[in-house]
Amino acid sequence: MTPEELLAARDRIVPDVVAGGLRVLFCGINPSLMTGATGHHFAFPGNRFWPVLHRSGFTPRQLKPCEQSELLRHGLGITNVVARATARADELSAEEFRAGGRLLASKVEELRPQWLAVVGITAYRTAFGERQARVGPQDRRIGGARVWALPNPSGLNAHWTVSSMADEYGRLRAAVDSDTTVPAAEA
Repeated sequence: MTPEELLAARDRIVPDVVAGGLRVLFCGINPSLMTGATGHHFAFPGNRFWPVLHRSGFTPRQLKPCEQSELLRHGLGITNVVARATARADELSAEEFRAGGRLLASKVEELRPQWLAVVGITAYRTAFGERQARVGPQDRRIGGARVWALPNPSGLNAHWTVSSMADEYGRLRAAVDSDTTVPAAEA
């Protein structure tokens, strides 16, 4: 990918990988320029989403970004809080996150996944006004879906290793597989 191709992807919208009734709808912060250029979610080479998804047991093998549609066969999907591609998440305003949270809530109401997994605790806090939220299950439902905040798999998130992220994503998978209910108030 050339620098020019990446720059041309700025503000591009990448289609969601979704269907009604998913087990888990994973929600990223927003598409990277690489994702915008390729049309494949979590496409930046340093992003750890695909290895973590596999290591946590959500997929039987590690998928490549270009295989994202295979997620649907596993009852999984991908969307974003903010739809437009940027070079860095810090290019997004708090209002964009809040507006994205409202749009995401509408999308979840329509699609009715069991779980909404927001991939990035800061994005979750900002989008939904939950300043004290921590990684893990949340005390709310959005559109009937239980909510789990997950660590951001970006290579820039050095606080989390592939192994520790896989453990956290695995906690979500275990909750999904056992259909564990988390006490929650409707959002």
